[in-house]
Amino acid sequence: MEDRQLVRLAQEGSPTAFEELVAKYQSKVFSMALSFTRNREAADDLAQEVFLKAYLALPRFHGKSEFGTWLYRISINHIKDYLRKKGRAKEVSLDDVQEIAFSDKEQTERTEQERETEARRTLVQRFVQGLPEKYRVIVTLRDIQGLAYEQISQALHLSPGTVDSRLHRARRMLRKKLAPYLLREGGANEL
Repeated sequence: MEDRQLVRLAQEGSPTAFEELVAKYQSKVFSMALSFTRNREAADDLAQEVFLKAYLALPRFHGKSEFGTWLYRISINHIKDYLRKKGRAKEVSLDDVQEIAFSDKEQTERTEQERETEARRTLVQRFVQGLPEKYRVIVTLRDIQGLAYEQISQALHLSPGTVDSRLHRARRMLRKKLAPYLLREGGANEL
């Protein structure tokens, strides 16, 4: 069933319709929250709170934008509020730390590769978190969440040209910050 039909049914009081919308968007909202908080428990709580807010605001949704865009807007605002209240404290869950098994050479090499990959991911995430908010949000929505320019434009109430130029600037800032690390590791081609 399409989002519009599900929204209409949910607005008419169908809990099943809203459950379908939650099922469709839950992983995306959770993933967005996780990319900002780096804490699975906080991301899970935030996702639940976003859906609660969406459910309560559903009667005021008139379909001027796509449901997904409307939900992303609620998500962005809620996550920003959470980060402001937390003072942008960096959160790392112990669940994210993997136990290393040294059973054989192959496992050790694979673990080393995973650690290098995770170290790069952490470095990139740290630099993304260091971007000014207007750039960080756009990079997260486009490069991490995979949203289209039009969806980002609608969610942030910006023109597509502004989205494009901010994304270009954000990527350039990241490239500049990452260049010394990648060149040192022989990863110049990854830029």
